[in-house]
Amino acid sequence: MNYATQHYIGSYQPTRTETTTAVTPTVGRVRKLATKTKGRKPSAERQAEIRTNSNATNGILKCTFLPKLKTAQSVQACQKTERDFYNSLSRLAEHYSIEPMQTKDFGFPYNMVLAMWDMETKVKRANINWDSFKLVQNSKKTFFVSKESYNVGTTLYYIPIMPLFQMLNDPKRKKTAQLLILVCSYLYHIADVPYYRQEDSYLYWLYEMQKDWIEQDDETDESETYKSELRNAEYIGDRIEQKLFNRINLKIFEQRLSRFKSLDTFDKECWQVACNTFALYTEYPNATIFRNAPRPEQDPYNNDDENETIGMEKYISFIADTKGWLYESLSDNINNEFNEYGAMEEPTISKQFDGSEITATDLDFENRLFALLNDLCGLLYDYKTTEK
Repeated sequence: MNYATQHYIGSYQPTRTETTTAVTPTVGRVRKLATKTKGRKPSAERQAEIRTNSNATNGILKCTFLPKLKTAQSVQACQKTERDFYNSLSRLAEHYSIEPMQTKDFGFPYNMVLAMWDMETKVKRANINWDSFKLVQNSKKTFFVSKESYNVGTTLYYIPIMPLFQMLNDPKRKKTAQLLILVCSYLYHIADVPYYRQEDSYLYWLYEMQKDWIEQDDETDESETYKSELRNAEYIGDRIEQKLFNRINLKIFEQRLSRFKSLDTFDKECWQVACNTFALYTEYPNATIFRNAPRPEQDPYNNDDENETIGMEKYISFIADTKGWLYESLSDNINNEFNEYGAMEEPTISKQFDGSEITATDLDFENRLFALLNDLCGLLYDYKTTEK
């Protein structure tokens, strides 16, 4: 199908234009970003008053009316559009298990508008990942295209490995740490979460910038502390990566999971995260976190930087730690960059209801994986704050 010939004749899209501005130092779980909506502020000056013309009969000139069908050709074209519309609507309703309102008895095009409003309202309630849908018309037919996405909000999914290293050296938590190593190994190898010690990762170069700045700055009382944090980030990062790199972790996952014995609530929570991870790995053995990363359409006529988005590889990653001077400094750099973007990329799928087979399924994998990341970050934070 030639998409270059398509144009949108109807659209229902909720406004989702949050703009990231600053990393908020939250307590526990994944890190959040403060948001604001960019755009022009309303003028503080009062607008000039507009007076009604004394000739009130001219008000009719301000009214608009729905177009009437004037020719047999236009009637036939509208009838085909209406027929295609309801065929596509029926497929969309069946896919989302929705019972649509009966609107065919209403006049054209009011029946289509009412049907779209009804479907939008019902699918929102039935599908947690529902984003929007559009009515598309090309040279051959009219049909719906739906969009589903996982709403990441303004969250940084940064998994700290420093507490994992500390757990491995804690006799009480060593076996628990080994269980979480299996979880992280899955995220490293299969889910393809970036690791900050890899040169192609976003955080790697931020750490390198920090290193350069410290080396170039004048020596102060804090300089050695800063250098020590960087050395630890590199050393511990390399040590943990060696453990994650060993694919034997994936082969022994089920065995170690079945033999693990929880000693307290923290252990039980870690075991549950490991169980959820193994279930996800079993059901989606090859799925990566970027499998439904959006592919934004390039508009040669739009140079607005507000349309640029923060790539998923920038807000999902392993990181050395999420506390201390080094992280605060990294946060400043992240804030400065993210402030220039209009939105965050989110896992997204589109479904075309034109009679062809719908290959895309749903975002079940993403829903479960992001929940897993949230729980894992929370556990690692809980260890840092309660075990020290």
